[in-house]
Amino acid sequence: MAKSIMQKNKECYLCRKQAARSGYYGPLSTAGLEQHHIMHGTANRKISEKYGLKVWLCIRHHREGPEAVHVNRNIDLELIKDGQRKFEELHSRDEWMSAFMKNYL
Repeated sequence: MAKSIMQKNKECYLCRKQAARSGYYGPLSTAGLEQHHIMHGTANRKISEKYGLKVWLCIRHHREGPEAVHVNRNIDLELIKDGQRKFEELHSRDEWMSAFMKNYL
């Protein structure tokens, strides 16, 4: 199981982004977190695991509520774009295209 390339701390990735936009950089809750693979679908999930394209999400951001990645396509695309940016910091666009066959940026 690969470590996440998206985050170092076990906290909700989207809660951290919201907190940072508000100027808060202190600790966040770690209760009830669920792992989310950035690229979904059977084949892409395995590739996400291989490359560490996964984040921790609270239930509200994962599967319940209007900002949940499994409910809100815009939030889903935001995570995919963040994932592609991080992937390309460590690899290349050609490697991304070879693995996922679609450019989201």
